Amino acid sequence: MNKKTYIVTGIGVVVGLIAGYLYYQQIGCASGTCAITSKPLNSTLYGGLMGGLLFNLFVSKPKK
Repeated sequence: MNKKTYIVTGIGVVVGLIAGYLYYQQIGCASGTCAITSKPLNSTLYGGLMGGLLFNLFVSKPKK
């Protein structure tokens, strides 16, 4: 893995963290029974994970 991979994935994690928290804040779960969106920490961490995975798709693999 090179430096570009870490940078792009890191940006994705940060974007995902922000999006996850905004999702909790705007939509959330009123009843408290939702596993991911019932707490801000869960929603934020899940968003960061998904953002990192999504942005990692856009990194080109080095040719051998």
